[in-house]
Amino acid sequence: MAVRIVRLGSPRLPGEGTRLGTVRRPPRGVRKEDFSTRDYYDAWLPTLAPQPETLKLALHGTGPRDWATFVRRYRAEMAGGEGRHVLDALAALSHTADFSVGCYCEDESRCHRSILRELLAERGASIA
Repeated sequence: MAVRIVRLGSPRLPGEGTRLGTVRRPPRGVRKEDFSTRDYYDAWLPTLAPQPETLKLALHGTGPRDWATFVRRYRAEMAGGEGRHVLDALAALSHTADFSVGCYCEDESRCHRSILRELLAERGASIA
């Protein structure tokens, strides 16, 4: 059992399990009933998405300093409140179920899902 970190909209891997969309907005131009069949997500979990102002740093940042600021802010968002509780729950579930979390970004190294991978690992999640 494990959690996978995936790009939403990419073909599903065998045994991937339920896909959770950790994004602020649903995919554009896709009907809600098609989210799952078009390999976006089965359930929407915007609690783990960066806040809009934080996300701008990742999307429009021009260098390492902007990325470092994004990482610091996103980690701070996930350190308290609902984010922390959801991450703790997902880390625990990763030992008993297969599921995946993801985002639309093409490059994981410049996406919040790379930080999600770290945050889940820090909580002892089983990561595929």
